[in-house]
Amino acid sequence: MRRSELTIDLGALRRNVRRLREAAAPAELWAVVKADAYGHGAQDAARAALEAGAAALCVATVQEGAALRRAHPDVRLVVLGPLAPGEERLARDARLEVTVSTPALPDGLDVHVKVDTGMGRWGMSPAELADVPPGPVVGLMSHLATADEPDPGPALAQLERFAVVADRFPGVVRHLANSAATLRLPDARFDAVRCGIAIYGLSPFGDDPARHGLEPVLAWRSQVALAKTLAPGQSSGYGRRFVAREPSRIGIVPVGYADGFRRGLTGAQVLVSGRRRRVLGAVSMDAFAVELGPGDAAGAPVTLIGDGLTAEEHASHLGTITYELVCGIDSRPGRADRRIIDGS
Repeated sequence: MRRSELTIDLGALRRNVRRLREAAAPAELWAVVKADAYGHGAQDAARAALEAGAAALCVATVQEGAALRRAHPDVRLVVLGPLAPGEERLARDARLEVTVSTPALPDGLDVHVKVDTGMGRWGMSPAELADVPPGPVVGLMSHLATADEPDPGPALAQLERFAVVADRFPGVVRHLANSAATLRLPDARFDAVRCGIAIYGLSPFGDDPARHGLEPVLAWRSQVALAKTLAPGQSSGYGRRFVAREPSRIGIVPVGYADGFRRGLTGAQVLVSGRRRRVLGAVSMDAFAVELGPGDAAGAPVTLIGDGLTAEEHASHLGTITYELVCGIDSRPGRADRRIIDGS
C-alpha cells in the first residue's frame, strides 16, 4: 500500500443483506446506496446487495441514480432526496422513481409520496395528501426519527400515523422502516424496508454489530512510516499536545484528517501489529502519531478500523455516529488504495 488501504468485503455485505431480508420478511429489502454507499463504493455495494436479494436500490440524488442505471438497467431505482430544478428530464431518461414532499407532482415520473409523520424534515402533512392525484403514485413513504433510540414510543406514534394515511393509497408499496426499525420494530416493515447502515455491517444503535448478526464490510489499514524515540520533554505534533514524560517510542502513520481519520481521535486506539495502542498528540492533515510497543518498528501494520476494532468505537470517542465517520473516509486513488474481496 502507499498511504492506507480500504478493504471492502462484499461477502460480508451479502450476508448482512440476507440477515436483514430474514428480519424484514415478507417485506422486500431495498438497499440504500446513497453517498457512494456510505463510503463503501456504490457500484460494488449495489451489485452485491442485488445478488443477495435486495429488490431495489435507493439513492439521494438523480445523478447517483443515473450512474447506477447504466449498470442496472432493469432494477427499481428510487431517489430519496428532492429534485432540483431541471432534473426531471434526467430522471425520466434514467427511468428513476422520485420522492415528492408537496402535492405538485413532476410530469412523466413515477412518484413516492412522502408524508411527514414526525421527522419534521421532508414530507407533506397528512392533510396535504388529499390534494395528491393517485395516478402517478407508486409508493407511500415516511421516515422514522427515533427508531434507534431506547424509548420506542415516538417511533410507534409515527408508525400509527403512517398506517392511517396509507389507507388513502391502496395498492401502492408502503415503506417506512430504516435499518433500526427493520431490526427492532416488526410492525414498521409494511411492504418494503429501506436499509442503509446495517447492510454495511454497522450497528444502527451504535453498539457491537455482532449483537444484531451483522458483519463490518469495511476495514482500513496503514503502516508505521517512521519510528522514533522522544526524549523526556520532547513533543509530537501541532500544539505540543503530547509531551513525553519519559523516553517514548512513537510511530508516524501517514493518514490524517484529510483522509477521514478525524482530528478528534487523539487518545483513541488503533492496532499496531495487532495490539491496541493510543493515538498521541494532535492528528494532522496527513499524519498522526501512535505509541509503539517494544518490538514495533517502521513498517509495522496499523489497523484504523477492522480486525476487531470497530467504527462504533471511534464514533463513540468522537461523540458522533458511524454514518458520519465512514462517509468521511477519502478513498480516492490519490489518498488511499481500495481493495475488493469476497470473504466467505
